Amino acid sequence: MTTTQLIAFLNAMTCGDLDSIFTRLEEARSACAELGESGLSDKLAEAKVALMEGDLKTYRKRVQTVVSGLGHVRSKRGSLAGSTSCRD
Repeated sequence: MTTTQLIAFLNAMTCGDLDSIFTRLEEARSACAELGESGLSDKLAEAKVALMEGDLKTYRKRVQTVVSGLGHVRSKRGSLAGSTSCRD
C-alpha cells in the first residue's frame, strides 16, 4: 500500500462492526511496518487497544496522528523523488 492509499484507507474507517475495524487496523499497521514506519505502526496498535477499551477519543486521535504522519512521509518521499534535478 502506498502512503496515499493508507491515508485514504484510514480516513474511510469510520463505521462497521468492530471485527471489521480491527481487521482494517491490523492491515494498516502491517502496511506501515512494511513502509518502515514502525512508529506509525505502533500508534495503530495503540488505536486498536483504545478501541477495545471503548476510548473513542484516543482511538481517533491515534488514527489521525498516523494519517498526519503518513502525509509527512508522502511529502518527504515526493520531495526526494523530485530532488534529482540538476542546477547549473
